[in-house]
Amino acid sequence: MLPLVAGGVVFPGLFLLSKSTLQRLPQLRWEEADAVIVSARLVSSVQAVMASTAGYIVSTSCKHIIDDQHWLSSAYTQFAVPYFIYDIYAMFLCHWHKHQVKGHGGDEGEARSPGSTWAVARGYLHKEFLMVLHHAVMVLVCFPLSVVWRQGKGDYFLGCLLMAEVSTPFVCLGKILIQYKQQHTLLHKVNGALMLLSFLCCRVLLFPYLYWAYGRHAGLPLLAVPRALPAHVNLGAALLLAPQLYWFFLICRGAFRLFRPRRSPAPSPPPARD
Repeated sequence: MLPLVAGGVVFPGLFLLSKSTLQRLPQLRWEEADAVIVSARLVSSVQAVMASTAGYIVSTSCKHIIDDQHWLSSAYTQFAVPYFIYDIYAMFLCHWHKHQVKGHGGDEGEARSPGSTWAVARGYLHKEFLMVLHHAVMVLVCFPLSVVWRQGKGDYFLGCLLMAEVSTPFVCLGKILIQYKQQHTLLHKVNGALMLLSFLCCRVLLFPYLYWAYGRHAGLPLLAVPRALPAHVNLGAALLLAPQLYWFFLICRGAFRLFRPRRSPAPSPPPARD
C-alpha cells in the first residue's frame, strides 16, 4: 500500500513542481500551455527511466526466469499504478491547452462552459482513445493480474516488460520538438532514429524474445512455445503487442517523412513577353 500512496504523491507532485518552475524561472517564464505540455512529457520521461531501471534490476537479478523473485517487481508495479491514472488527466490537460492555443475555445467564459468542456473531452477521447484504453487496461487488468494471478512467479518477465519504457523519453522529446517546430534540426533527426530503434527493440521485438526465453527454459523451439502456453497467455500477449505494432507503424511513417529526400521545387516558367 505504501508504494501505491507514494506514486499518488510523486507523479502529480512532480508535474505541479515542474509546471510552477517553468512558469516562474526568470529565464523562461513560459505560458501555462507550454509549461503544462512540457511538464507532462517530463513526468512521463521520469517514470520511464524509473520503470526501465527497476525492470533492469529485476530481470538481471532473476536467474531462474519462473521461480526467482525480487521485491522491486511488486513494489514498482504498485508505485506505477497512480502514474497511469494521473497521465490520463495530464494528457487531457495537454489536449485542452492545445485546443485553446489553436483558438477553438472562444473567450474564457465560453471555454469553461460545460458544453465546451464536453466537446474538448470528446475530441480528446477520439484522438487519444488507444492511449487512454492502454492506460485503463494497465490499471484495471494488468495490475490485478501481476499482483494476484502471478502468485510471485515470473518476476523476470515482468522486469523485461518494464524495460519496454526505454523508448518513452525519445517519444516525449520528439513530441516536444514537433510542438515547437524543430523538425528540421539535427537533434530531432537523431532522436527520431533512437526512438525508432528503441521502440523496435524494447516494445516490438520484446514479445518474441519473451517467447524465446521461455522456450529456452522449457527446452522448446520458439515456434512450439505458443502451443505449449495456455490460450489466455497468448491472447494477453497479442493484446499487448497489437497497440505497439500500430504505434511502431506510426513512428516508421513519421521517420519516412523525416528522412526522405525533399523534392526540389519545379522551376517557374519564364515570364510571357508582350
